[in-house]
Amino acid sequence: MKMKPVKKFSFSKNVVTILLVFMIMAAVSSMLSGQFSQIREIPVSELVSEIKAGNVKSIKVEGSKLKVTLNDDSVAVSKKEDEAALSQTLSNYGVSAEDLAKISLDVKGPSGFGFWLGATLPFILPLLIIVFFFWMATRQVKGANLQSFSFGKTQARMISPDDKKEKVTFKDVAGISDVKEELNEIVEFLKYPKKFIDIGARIPKGVLLMGPPGSGKTLLARAVAGEAGVPFFHLSGSEFVEMFVGVGASRVRDLFKVAKSNAPAIIFIDEIDAVGRHRGSGVGGGHDEREQTLNQILVEMDGFEPHEKVIVLAATNRPDVLDPALLRPGRFDRRVTLDLPDVKEREEILDIHSKGKPFAEDVKLKVIAERTPGFSGADLQNLMNEGAILAARDGRKKISQYDLIRSIEKVMLGPERKSHLLTKEEKKITAYHEAGHALVSSVLPHADPVHKVSVVSRGRAAGYTLKLPVEERHLYTKAHFLDEIAVAMGGYTAEKIIFGDITTGASNDLKYATEVARSLVVRYGMSDKIGPVAWGGRYEPIFLGKDFSSEKDYSESVAKEIDAEITRIMGEGQKKAEENIIKYRQVLDEIANVLIEKETIENDEFDAIISKHGIRPKKGEKEAVQL
Repeated sequence: MKMKPVKKFSFSKNVVTILLVFMIMAAVSSMLSGQFSQIREIPVSELVSEIKAGNVKSIKVEGSKLKVTLNDDSVAVSKKEDEAALSQTLSNYGVSAEDLAKISLDVKGPSGFGFWLGATLPFILPLLIIVFFFWMATRQVKGANLQSFSFGKTQARMISPDDKKEKVTFKDVAGISDVKEELNEIVEFLKYPKKFIDIGARIPKGVLLMGPPGSGKTLLARAVAGEAGVPFFHLSGSEFVEMFVGVGASRVRDLFKVAKSNAPAIIFIDEIDAVGRHRGSGVGGGHDEREQTLNQILVEMDGFEPHEKVIVLAATNRPDVLDPALLRPGRFDRRVTLDLPDVKEREEILDIHSKGKPFAEDVKLKVIAERTPGFSGADLQNLMNEGAILAARDGRKKISQYDLIRSIEKVMLGPERKSHLLTKEEKKITAYHEAGHALVSSVLPHADPVHKVSVVSRGRAAGYTLKLPVEERHLYTKAHFLDEIAVAMGGYTAEKIIFGDITTGASNDLKYATEVARSLVVRYGMSDKIGPVAWGGRYEPIFLGKDFSSEKDYSESVAKEIDAEITRIMGEGQKKAEENIIKYRQVLDEIANVLIEKETIENDEFDAIISKHGIRPKKGEKEAVQL
């Protein structure tokens, strides 16, 4: 069953078109009539004089119209009485039979069609225009009525298993081999349901895909349908909810009805948290459209039978806000988590997105994968596209490694703002600010090594310091967080020491450092004073009807202790940064001076600068951190 979108009919647009057509017709008619107006019209008396003078060659009679051709081949027109014949009219004016015999007469009677058309067209044409106008209006009203009847129909787009252009399989999804193995059971059930039913197994009715934005949830859902070779019904959770109560529930019923008629099939609801949030506690009544839609989804999923072979896939990056009724066994039985790809998976993803792109011989996707920790699949796809754009902009036919390296910074920080010119004083402040970040990062043992330092504006940043972890991390230590806070405070501290004042350029650094310090205290239990306790565990949004009268999970006295501990950690980070900046002041000055002169310091040059002063360079590849 092919789902076709409802075409909207614009009545005003068609009326304007009709008026334009009539204006063009009138203009053409005026032009034509202007051309024929060159023929001279003479009265009968003048025609009689010309006949008597022997100047008339022929006369063509068409009803009451006379087309007169003179001896000089000029043409004139005249008219006679409708009731009288031409010979009688001319005889009454004194034209003799001899004069009339010298003239060639051609008498043609008017055709029936031409006569009736000429007689009725002035009356019929306005009537036809009026009828056409009302027909158009009726069609518009009919279209509106049909649209109102289809308002409760599902808006899902269906991808047919025979659609080769839209079909996606597991080969098109790189990495996440454990997730594909988990979902392969769904594929086998849709292909061979009898194998499961005969042994008494019940396949999950719903599968919830959880992961950060861009991790490939939608692509993976399409791949499941492509592997199973079944219709794929795709829509967003927000498409259920309209301003009219009951429309969402009606669309849910129609969606499951259409899917069952095309079974085996897969229904995919993207961003299900738009309708699947916790239901209210009764405050404000139970007529909320979103809540009614969720209730209908729960009822439809409960109504599944094993032989119906319709499976619901849903995706969200906020599983903590979903209603518990959605997550209970019998509905979304299985929850699959998609993490950000590791270095090997990133290389596989880059390889998939490199298809169809001409690369130079120096391109090494492994190096790009190592320099993009924290990138999602969508980020990597954007990276490859930006690399191709940079190569095309420079007029080259192949993408080089340098294009991909530049695109990493463009994806993370934004394009270079070449028009954003700093004054001499601002450039000096920015250089020392970034030098402070880079110096503290290179000295502290648990901070990530520096990859690049620049005072070229990108995005909203006047300058930036890019860092790389030595290896792929999944667990982070307290020492690492404390050193990262000190690195974040490095720019702020450098400004204060060098210039005796601070600027607004450190605002993002302070925000980042404060967030890390708060997470240390309230989430990770890494504060010696507060202890191993997680405070503020609720991260779900509070809205009317849920947690309306809820309280904090810690007292005011604990809140004061948390604030004091965060302030203490920030102060210690600043002190650590200050000690190292004062100790290695010469290194700071040299890094800043090179930045002022060259604007950018790459990894090798930076290592050479700090090595001269006895600081051992760290070896690692890149994680980008904007400070």
